[in-house]
Amino acid sequence: MYLGIIDDKIPGTILLKKDMDGSTGLEFLGKIFYLKEGIMLSQVRDITGLDGSTLQNWVKRGWIANTVNKLYTKDNFARILIIKMLRDAMHLADISFLLKYINGVAGIKTDDIIPESLLYDYICRITDSILDDGQYDIELLRRRINDCIRDEDLNPQIPGAHERLAESLEIIITARYAALIKAHSDAMLTELKKKYESEVF
Repeated sequence: MYLGIIDDKIPGTILLKKDMDGSTGLEFLGKIFYLKEGIMLSQVRDITGLDGSTLQNWVKRGWIANTVNKLYTKDNFARILIIKMLRDAMHLADISFLLKYINGVAGIKTDDIIPESLLYDYICRITDSILDDGQYDIELLRRRINDCIRDEDLNPQIPGAHERLAESLEIIITARYAALIKAHSDAMLTELKKKYESEVF
C-alpha cells in the first residue's frame, strides 16, 4: 500500500525531527540525556505534550515505573514515548499488554527482553525504513524486523525472546503506521473542509 506517508515528528513527542537534526531513537534519547541520569516531569511534559495527571495515572496503573529521585530515567522515558506514539491507534490496555508481553512489570529489569530505550530505537528505525520505502508491505516489514533485532541486545534468560519481540514489533509498527495514515487522512479532511467553506462562503 503506497500512500506517501511522512512523519515529521520524533515518535512520541511534539518535537519536529528537523529541530533535532533528524535524530530519533537512541540518538534522540542520547541528546535528551546527555550528561544526565534523568529528566524532570516538566521536561517530559515539554517534550511529549502530556500533562502531569496523565503521567501520574499511568504510574498508578503500573504502565510506567515511578520516578527515581523525582527523575525519569532513559528507559522510563522511552516507555512513555512508546505509549504516547501508539495511543492514537490502540487502546491503552492493549499497549500495556504488549509492553508487559515484551518487558514484564514496568521498572523491573530482570524480566525485560530488551531495555525500553533499545525497544524505542528499534521502533523508530523500523518505522523510518518503512516510511523511506513509501509503502507498507507485511513481508517487507517482517524482514526489516528480523534484520533489526540483534540477539546480543536481548535477555538470554527469557525463553523465545527473539520471536516474542518480533511478533510484538509487527503489531507495534502496524499500529504506528495506522496512526500515521489516520493523521494523513485527518489532514486531507481538514483541507477539504477549508476548500468547501471557501467555495460556499
